[in-house]
Amino acid sequence: MKRTLFTILLAFVAGLAGAFTYQRWFVPPAPTGLVQTVSQTDEAPLLRAHPLSANPTAAISAHLSEDFVRASAVSTPSVVYIKNTSAPQAVSWFDQFFGGASGQRVSSGSGVIFSADGYIITNNHVVDDAASLEVIHDERSYAARVVGTDPSTDLAVLKIETNGLPAIKIAASRQVQVGEWVLAVGNPFNLTSTVTAGIVSAKGRNINIVNSRFPIESFIQTDAAINPGNSGGALVNAQGELIGINTAIYSQTGSYTGYGFAVPSDIVTKVVGDLIEYGEVQKAYLGADVLDVTPELANRIGLDNFAGVVISYLQPDGAADKAGLQQGDVILKINGLTVHGKGTYDEEMSYFNPGDRVRLTYRRDNKLREAELVLTNREGTTELLRREIYNSELLGADLEVVSKVERDRMGIANGVRVLGVQRGILNQMNLRSGFVITAINRQAVTKPQDVERLLSQARGKTIIEGVNEKGVKGYYSFYL
Repeated sequence: MKRTLFTILLAFVAGLAGAFTYQRWFVPPAPTGLVQTVSQTDEAPLLRAHPLSANPTAAISAHLSEDFVRASAVSTPSVVYIKNTSAPQAVSWFDQFFGGASGQRVSSGSGVIFSADGYIITNNHVVDDAASLEVIHDERSYAARVVGTDPSTDLAVLKIETNGLPAIKIAASRQVQVGEWVLAVGNPFNLTSTVTAGIVSAKGRNINIVNSRFPIESFIQTDAAINPGNSGGALVNAQGELIGINTAIYSQTGSYTGYGFAVPSDIVTKVVGDLIEYGEVQKAYLGADVLDVTPELANRIGLDNFAGVVISYLQPDGAADKAGLQQGDVILKINGLTVHGKGTYDEEMSYFNPGDRVRLTYRRDNKLREAELVLTNREGTTELLRREIYNSELLGADLEVVSKVERDRMGIANGVRVLGVQRGILNQMNLRSGFVITAINRQAVTKPQDVERLLSQARGKTIIEGVNEKGVKGYYSFYL
């Protein structure tokens, strides 16, 4: 009898355990918390499952799609089409004699509306060598003038005479995160604005593409497609706010291959503000050139890691020289901000103005040191400067005095740079933009008027001494 009762009890307990196990592991739980109840009077069903419970991937995709639609709607009205018509250039004696010309070029790009009263941001290379510029927005055409350019960041500011434009909202690029979704917005070939999506692949990229004497490269890298004609367009976040100006692609074929680069909006804001107010960017100079720490360089100078940037050149009596820095010193921090490489160094330096005081943390002989110094302008002072360009109709070009910073680097005492060569004496001599004239017939030139006067008086054999864009000194002989 006891054995029978024990058997019945054991079977009962086993049944309870089996039922519990089946309920726990094989019966799916009710979707508590993922269900919305609605009134029976609604047209919707009694129970509606939360989207994430049905298909998480589809829900995320739908959410991103909504973000992209919103960002596109916000940003595309602020992107414009820019048409650049270059000046015709005489290319032969026959053309010069009969007044004919050839070589006229028409190119285009994109731009971004910076303010409602007609200031437009674009790339310097979009407006380079322009005889006339046209901005097209919302099917209306405007003649544009160049307010200022900054080749070191490949940025330019244009002005059109109108009001009530939809200025883009600008976000802080320092807060942009790698992996964040972004849109590249352009207006190529005068089409309706085009939009491509991607993510931020990297920040602080330095890829050595800016053709300038003092390039500042700290690009936002993105895999959002930036195609020809999109240069000068907007890189925006999921809210449609500007985080960069699309500038370049990395490609061996000329077609987009997954690497696009944009100037960060924080740099854009500083550059554009200075160009509008002063006509040139108020650059602050440390008086030094720096290089990334490569394995070869680290091995050569005895470094045990690749942090920071190495000083490769010191301007005599520049800020860094006066503060006691030396070639080979490794700059690790600027005002406490870690310098990861030349990209972050360039970006941080771009925010300062002449006269700003900075604190550098650097390494020399494997010892940490600090130096405090005052940054200067291109003339070695702390004053705010305005760019002065002299236009010579006789020479068919613009001219400007070469700054002290550049003279020191080139090893010259004086010089006048040639800009925007069109038709005239300099074009006949085949002198191109960027060439620095130091002397004409052995007479030193210190200002643009010297060049104009000496060339207008020259007869017969004329010798021009100077330095080309690559820093090579030489002389050229002509007959006038």
